[in-house]
Amino acid sequence: MRTEQHLRRQNDFRQVRAQGRRLDGGAFTVWWRSRDPAGAATGSSLARVGVVASAAAVGGAVRRNAAKRRLRELFRRHQTLLPSGTDLLLVARASLNRLAFHEAEAKFIDACRRIRGGQA
Repeated sequence: MRTEQHLRRQNDFRQVRAQGRRLDGGAFTVWWRSRDPAGAATGSSLARVGVVASAAAVGGAVRRNAAKRRLRELFRRHQTLLPSGTDLLLVARASLNRLAFHEAEAKFIDACRRIRGGQA
């Protein structure tokens, strides 16, 4: 995953939540929105991702970091399922760390298909 595929600025996170759509993925919540191709920096049409894992929802630092690593890996493996120019915000829940990786992967793939179907 390239560095330009990370949502880093607080404003990017806010825009995805304010202008995007929400989808319940079970072990995580997905917020997404399509970027304006003219407004995208350097004309990049790659999907971008931001990951959130709060202490209240997930637990201590070890659990939060494990959840974030898992969500980033799911995005890395399956980003091609998303429409180009998509900003994605993944919000972890405590149940994410209790799932086997292949179960979380199936939920993520399903979410990607639902996103793609909603934009087609």
